Amino acid sequence: MENEHAGSRRNHWTFLTNHARVLIAIARDPGIRLRDLAAICDLTERTVQTIVTDLEADGYLTRTRDGRRNRYAIAPGARFRHPAEAGREIAGLLAYLAGPLSAPTAPPGQDRAAGGA
Repeated sequence: MENEHAGSRRNHWTFLTNHARVLIAIARDPGIRLRDLAAICDLTERTVQTIVTDLEADGYLTRTRDGRRNRYAIAPGARFRHPAEAGREIAGLLAYLAGPLSAPTAPPGQDRAAGGA
């Protein structure tokens, strides 16, 4: 019986960490609310808030205010943390799981074509 209990516990592991799930969800929708991230990732809002803070502190994303909401941008060139994947950019994994990352947009009031043809 002890082996059955240990076996059932082992069936609950997943390939992606909560940090990866949150980052993928942000890559899919950079304007997503923490409440919606929590629901998508099956986490508490507090846990998601901590994860977003971790990702921001370690340079994986930036957060800017857009009215009453936050808008997130994935850092270009961000690399995996684990030594086994060191040197590889996370963009490939995010593109595979979330679709191509959109280019950062110019802040409001700045026109990229200003002064151009």
